[in-house]
Amino acid sequence: MTAGVPAGRPRDPGVDERITRAAALVYGTDGWAGFSVDAVARKAGVGKASIYLRWPNKEALFVATLASRLGGVRDIDTGSVRDDLVALARQVLHTFLGEDGGAVLRLTVEAGGIPAGREHLDRFLRSQVAAARAIVLRGIDRGQLSRDTSVTLLLDCISGGALNHAVATPADLRAQVAAGADRYAEELVDFVLSSVAR
Repeated sequence: MTAGVPAGRPRDPGVDERITRAAALVYGTDGWAGFSVDAVARKAGVGKASIYLRWPNKEALFVATLASRLGGVRDIDTGSVRDDLVALARQVLHTFLGEDGGAVLRLTVEAGGIPAGREHLDRFLRSQVAAARAIVLRGIDRGQLSRDTSVTLLLDCISGGALNHAVATPADLRAQVAAGADRYAEELVDFVLSSVAR
């Protein structure tokens, strides 16, 4: 064996992705109380040994799932505050209406009682606030928004409106609403900006 080359078969990143995808779905459906290595293995179509080769327990699996699937909100600078806010609203909508949306919603409720849950949720929320504040402050600096625009109220309306739209959607309409999320983001931002237009 060559020095520095690990023995055995290399890990398949496709299996890792399948497991963390299944873990997010199990958590989104059953919450922390129903989250187990058994349930994730069944959902992923792998043996429990495949999971335990990668993570020593369900807590480690959960942390890995959050790290790989709960991405932050990115700051986007198109030069237009309107287009930046639309991009922000789309990210929020896709986060909560997408495949991992159930897990993110569960986490907002259960984070305090799960190992590392609060840390990952706080990181996600901080990224959203930082991106949103940067967008609005650039808009004010460019003269696209009035200097007396309330950053907090504007962001509460857009991010809160996007979140409420996702949360209030009945399960049988989620696919339809998700398909129209990009257009809804434009309508939401245009409606909110009409109240703070210069």
